[in-house]
Amino acid sequence: MSDSLQNVVHIASNRTIENAARWLRKGELVAFPTETVYGLGADASNDLAVAKIYEAKGRPNFNPLIVHFSSLQDTAQHVEFSETARLLAKRFWPGPLTLVLPLKTSSNISKLCCAGLPTLAVRIPCGEIAQSLLKRLGQPIAAPSANRSGQLSPTSAMHVRDSLRENIQFILDGGAATVGLESSIVDCSRDKPTLLREGGLSREEIEKVVALDIATDAIDQEAPSSPGQLLRHYAPEKPIRINSLSNLPGSGVIAFSNQDLGHSGELLNLSPTGDLVEAASNLFAYLHEMDRRTISEIVVVPIPEVGLGRAINDRLRRAAEAK
Repeated sequence: MSDSLQNVVHIASNRTIENAARWLRKGELVAFPTETVYGLGADASNDLAVAKIYEAKGRPNFNPLIVHFSSLQDTAQHVEFSETARLLAKRFWPGPLTLVLPLKTSSNISKLCCAGLPTLAVRIPCGEIAQSLLKRLGQPIAAPSANRSGQLSPTSAMHVRDSLRENIQFILDGGAATVGLESSIVDCSRDKPTLLREGGLSREEIEKVVALDIATDAIDQEAPSSPGQLLRHYAPEKPIRINSLSNLPGSGVIAFSNQDLGHSGELLNLSPTGDLVEAASNLFAYLHEMDRRTISEIVVVPIPEVGLGRAINDRLRRAAEAK
C-alpha cells in the first residue's frame, strides 16, 4: 500500500472528527462509519460537493442519495412529516431506517441528492462518530455507501480504502459496522407507507408500528425512486452462486448455522448459531474476504427467508444477478 493510501485512514477521535468536519466545510468528501455501513459524506447543501460523490463512486446521477441528520428537529426543517412518518421516526431514530418524504421548497439541500424527484431520502444514524461529525459540521450530510458504485458495501475503513483508492482523501476509522447491512427504506410520500428496501431493520419490527405496503412493482432502472434499488448492486468480483448446498473444488463457501457441506477448502460461517443479526453483520465483510482469496467462485448456502434473512437474501440475489 502506498504512503498516500496509508495516510487517508484516521482512527476516529475528537481531533480527527474535527478535521473531518473541516474537510466537509471545504466541499471535500469524507468517509465515516455508521451503524449500517461506511458512508461517503459531503455537505448536503453544497452542489459541487454532492457532485463529487457521484464522480468518486462512478454512480449514475439519476440514483438518489440518503441525507443524514443529527436530530428529528433538524430533519423536519427540510422534509414534510406525515403522522405515520413521525411515528416511525420517533420509534426507530436514531437507527437503520431511511424515510422517503416530500422535500420542502424552503430546503437548501442540493437537488442532486433528490435526482430530480420531489422527495428526499433521510435518516438519523446512531453511533457516536456519525453523530459527532454531524453536530460539528452543523449541516446535514449526504452519504451513500463509501464504495465504487455496484461493488460490495463497506463495513470497515479498509473496505473503503480498497474500493475508492485515490478517490478519497479522508477516512474516519471507527472499526467494524455493527449492523452491517444498509438501512431499510420506507416511502412515506405515498398514500400508504411502502417498504422499498429491506435492510438493517426487519419488516416485522416496522409493522409493529405501522401497516406496510411492500413494493412489488418493477423498479425503473433508469430512474429509481430511492437509493439501493439498482440491480447491479453489492457485487463481488468473483462469481457467486447462492442457495446452494453443493460446491466444487476450488470454491469458497459462506455457510450459515450448522448446514454441513462436507467442504474442506475455504469456508466462512455467517453465524454458527443461526443468529440472523450476527449473519447480517458479517455478510459484506465475509464477501469482501472471499473476494480476496484465491478461489474459483463463492458459494452461499440457503439463508432463511425471515426477518433480517430477507434483507440478506436481497443483497445476495442482487450480487448474483450482477454477474
